[in-house]
Amino acid sequence: MKPGVDRADLGAVPFEAVLFDAGGVLVVPDPSVLAPTLAYYGASGDHALHIRAHYAAMAAKSRAGGGESDWSHYDAQYVRTVGVPDSEVAAAARVLGATRHAHLWRHPVPGAREALAALADAGVPIGVVSNASGQIAEILSRSGICQAGEGPATPVRCIVDSHLVGVAKPDPRIFDHALAHFGGIDRSRILYVGDSVTMDVAGSTAAGLVPVLVDPHGDAVDLVECLRIAGIADLVAML
Repeated sequence: MKPGVDRADLGAVPFEAVLFDAGGVLVVPDPSVLAPTLAYYGASGDHALHIRAHYAAMAAKSRAGGGESDWSHYDAQYVRTVGVPDSEVAAAARVLGATRHAHLWRHPVPGAREALAALADAGVPIGVVSNASGQIAEILSRSGICQAGEGPATPVRCIVDSHLVGVAKPDPRIFDHALAHFGGIDRSRILYVGDSVTMDVAGSTAAGLVPVLVDPHGDAVDLVECLRIAGIADLVAML
């Protein structure tokens, strides 16, 4: 695969609206739960390292071609990244797989809440499309990140949860449920920001959107050619 396009090139892409994935873009698995659980197997308790581990793990999952139901490569890479010794990786990965349930995707990505609010304040139409389990709208609201419509957090036009609409990325049809809220904006001028090559880049490309990969540490630089950012604050910097 060709290396990814640097985020500096994002300024050359005209866009009128942005859709966001939730996991890895707005929230990550809660390190306050995972860190002490994995410390039993020798993992670091550093919460910042656990957030970093998510991106290394997502790249490993994509590199292996793992679909939505296969998180084995994610779990193994995650525990390695947080310092679990090789002799304990298999055991720790099993425990991570049993612990990392849908409701643990609740820890706000640093800076994401503020960046999302800045985009909304600038008048950029925004929404969320996530492979989830029926819980993501509640979690985003409870975490103070956003809600569909008016409320205490940043308002977005829609929050599409794959479990509720019956179709999941990389199937491009999931985006139709969001695009219904963006009438008058051509899909070729809508960014989709996600952290998975196999789920987000592939799905949004097939839907005719402009894929943007959150890859803050360059873990997926060898996997795909697309726009790449460190986080959604990079979008704010373009305004």
